[in-house]
Amino acid sequence: MDTLALIKYIVERFADKTDEIEYNVEEKETSVEVTVLLDPSDMGKVIGKQGKIAKALRTIVNAYTPREEKKYFIEIKEKEMA
Repeated sequence: MDTLALIKYIVERFADKTDEIEYNVEEKETSVEVTVLLDPSDMGKVIGKQGKIAKALRTIVNAYTPREEKKYFIEIKEKEMA
């Protein structure tokens, strides 16, 4: 399982509207920035109280990613509804 698949797996365990989740991945020279766009109703579920789930997600991803690979940065945002 690659790191992006791990991020998707964890996020989708907490979100209810998994079909509406979008992942924007931007690779840079030394890092990969992953922006997770969620339905407004899923924001609290994925971030958790006081950001505990989001912090745990970042910790797991950093521990899972080998040192020689690019560092992953995860940002969780509310998807703008049309």
